Amino acid sequence: MTWMEWCPTMITRRSFVISSLLASAVSPARAQAFPGTLIRIVVPAAPGGGTDILARAMSQQLQTMWGQTVIVENRSGAGGLIGTRAVIGATPDGHTLLMAATSAIMSLAISKNEPSFEISRDLAAVSLVSAPPYILVAHPSVPAKNSAELIDYARKNPGKLTYGSSGSGAASHLSGALFAQMSGIDMLHVPYRGMGPAVPDLLGGRIQLLFAPAITVTPHITSGALRMIGTTGAVRSKLFPDFPTIAESGLPGYDSLGWFGMLAPAATPPAVVARISADMRKVLDSEDLKKRLAEQGAEPAPNTPEQFRDFVNGDIRKWLDLAKKAGITLGGG
Repeated sequence: MTWMEWCPTMITRRSFVISSLLASAVSPARAQAFPGTLIRIVVPAAPGGGTDILARAMSQQLQTMWGQTVIVENRSGAGGLIGTRAVIGATPDGHTLLMAATSAIMSLAISKNEPSFEISRDLAAVSLVSAPPYILVAHPSVPAKNSAELIDYARKNPGKLTYGSSGSGAASHLSGALFAQMSGIDMLHVPYRGMGPAVPDLLGGRIQLLFAPAITVTPHITSGALRMIGTTGAVRSKLFPDFPTIAESGLPGYDSLGWFGMLAPAATPPAVVARISADMRKVLDSEDLKKRLAEQGAEPAPNTPEQFRDFVNGDIRKWLDLAKKAGITLGGG
């Protein structure tokens, strides 16, 4: 090979090496350039629900903090799978996020059929937003004022009680399934497409029980249209200190919480995840967000990405194990 033949080849190779080195040096910087453009928060549920309300409340403050437009995009369907999978497949740079509740991640776990579910295979946990207790309420026709009396009534009237939920695999369903399993009673589950149609059926006596978010049932408790049996958390809610827990009023050890949290595509850089998590904590510590959450019967509960990852894994595995032991079919709601 002559000098004239070798030189262009060498220059081309050298240029390629230099370009590759420059690209590798620039790419991480670009990956960390957050926020660099519009941010989408995908809500895998219809507008108007608790997840949607919290996402929109947070988006307003995050937009001000980040100086970038933050939009909320509702992508409901398949129990939350449609929106969840859209985020799983999105560019992992922090500009597409998922605001999910228990039911959406349960649907993901069920679809994967993995008893040892691990959230980090699909999504990066960012932060818990809140984990509010539900309230177990009964139609006045049910002669029980607490969980001990309810369990006694159910045992004397096997198969008579029905409880509604916002869908199969939702926190309202799982709370009822855990109650039945721990107390050894027989209750019929009636899934609805959200709390909207479930509450009127409870008020009308077409179902007898409902494990529901505080915002949907406290007005009816106050009016006397529904009877409060107990809250689902291990300890009393600071927002409802006069409401006893199910555990203290007849079923020791009972604990069931629905939760809301933010997640991102699995390969999102850890530094970006940490930045979003830290900014979320600032937003959740604001008086405005505390007020918004209180209106939903919830309190802020921000944590680190690592803590949220472990929380999600433990919670989902708990429910998958319950379903297996109790022979409960989850999914489809």
